Formats: sequence, structure tokens, C-alpha cells
Amino acid sequence: MDIICVGEMLIDFLPGEESGVYIRKAGGAPANAAIAVARNGLKAGFCGCVGDDDFGRFLFDTLKENGVAVLCPDMIKEAVTTMAFVTLNSEGERSFTFARKPGADMFLTKEHIDKANVTQARIVHAGSCSLSKDPAAEATVYAMEQAKKAGKLVSFDVNYRNLLWDDDRQAAKTAVQNILPLVDFLKISEEECDFIGGEENIFKTARENGISVVVETLGSKGARCYWKDSVISISGMKAQCVDTTGAGDAFWGGFLACLLKSGVESPEDLSLDTINKALQYGNIAGWLCVQKKGAIESLPTSEEIESIKNKLMS
Repeated sequence: MDIICVGEMLIDFLPGEESGVYIRKAGGAPANAAIAVARNGLKAGFCGCVGDDDFGRFLFDTLKENGVAVLCPDMIKEAVTTMAFVTLNSEGERSFTFARKPGADMFLTKEHIDKANVTQARIVHAGSCSLSKDPAAEATVYAMEQAKKAGKLVSFDVNYRNLLWDDDRQAAKTAVQNILPLVDFLKISEEECDFIGGEENIFKTARENGISVVVETLGSKGARCYWKDSVISISGMKAQCVDTTGAGDAFWGGFLACLLKSGVESPEDLSLDTINKALQYGNIAGWLCVQKKGAIESLPTSEEIESIKNKLMS
């Protein structure tokens, strides 16, 4: 395996062309990242659980159709599907309403994590939706710990909306801070940076913990990577992610795929040039996802990304 993603899948109900009409899309940051990497021609696996219902089966099938190996032996469980209804205001800004069935916080447990599966991957990626509830938080941290002990790269995607499931801001910040010693690559949005102290604090955190932190906006400001004493920036693709979900995951999947294809096996393999290429690659992937107005189904392939990159270079 090139990458194994640990976490939650959910159903996104995106606004359709008519008022009150929603389009059903598969979502969830770790699962989306797994599919984004798989669609770039690499070997990806997913470790998580979904509900034994129509929605859960849809999520399960979406993974398989996109070439992602499912690593939980009993992934289909009872009453564990999360749904997110996405609405737009008059300015095109998104808001989310989450709905979980009873017992949904039991969606992933430590018993689901197969150490042999986790440690075979070059990169293990997790998302903060899994840190908001026990025992999912314990399972996620365990997977990251096993990967770290085995000398594998660890990636983490901060999503404060999911962390704040119980509306406990301090607990959410603490949960992120506690996993930083396990992380090599941290993905966080500009808005989420403010949530845990601002970008200066992020830069300080990156240096103190020896991690690479990518602040991603997918808008006109582009993305920035804080690495050692450097800040590597790329310009935006002028894509506003207001009518789609999955663009940030497409960005991150493209970023990680580029690192994997560049032969990065440890933090020592990183360079300014490697990070810059990965940022550019991820930026194009996110932009393409926005243009297609979709989530998992629109995560771009390596051929699509290369085509755009070649056009830009020419």
C-alpha cells in the first residue's frame, strides 16, 4: 500500500439545481483522500465503518468502484451512517447540518485497526472527525502511533466543524495539539488556523514539532507550507469552493500522491522543490474538483492534473 486512510465516511447532500433538491455524494476527508490518491494510480486503502443501510452501502460501493481497498473486516455495521446537508446562502457561502443515527460515535474502534495493515503503508492519513468521539479518537490515535513506531509517514487533516461535535472548543483544540507529535504532514484551512491560534502560532508549532504544515484555501490566496524555517507559497487557482465538497480532499490527495511519486519515504527526503511541486499538483487537483462541482466522483485523475499542468507551463 502507498497510503492507508483511517476515519469516517459520510453522505453529503449537496444543493441541486432547484430549491429543496439535493444531490447525494459520498464524502469524508480520509475516504476522499484515499480515493484521490487511488485515482492518481497509487495503491490506497481505507479503514473505517459505515452503516448497514442504503447510505452505508453507497459509501462502501463508492470506495470499491474507485479502486480503494477496504481494510476493516466488518466495515458494514449497524446504524453508523453520518449525513451532512450542505446549504448555500445568498453570498454562496456554505453551511452544514450533520445528522447521525443512534450509536454513530461507535463507528470505529481500536479493534478495527489491524497493525499489520497500517504499518504496510508508506503514509497513514487520518482526519479530525475521528477525534471528536471515543472510542473513535482512541482508534485513530492508535493507528497513527503504530505507523509512527514503524517509521511510516503520518498525515492529518484538521476539520474543526467535526471536532466541535459537542461544541467544546477547548477539547477540540487539545485533541489537535495532542496528536501533533505523531504527525509529519498537517493540513489545515485558513479558517481552522484562526481556530487554534493563527498562522504565526502554526509556524511556531511546525518548527517546534518538526512537521510540515500546509495551510490551504483553494481560493485566490492559494496555499502555504510551513517547513523548517521556510514558508513555501503558491498562488491561487481563483476557484471558490462554495458549491461543492471534496475540493480540499482532492488538493490533499494530489499533494500526497505527488510526494509518493517523488519517492518521499521520510521527512528527510523533503526539499523546497519537492514540496513546491506537491503544492502545485494539489492546487490543480482541488481546482479541477471545483470545476466539476462534485465530491468523490469528481476527484481528478493524474492524467487530468498533468494535462492542466502542461497547459499552464506552456
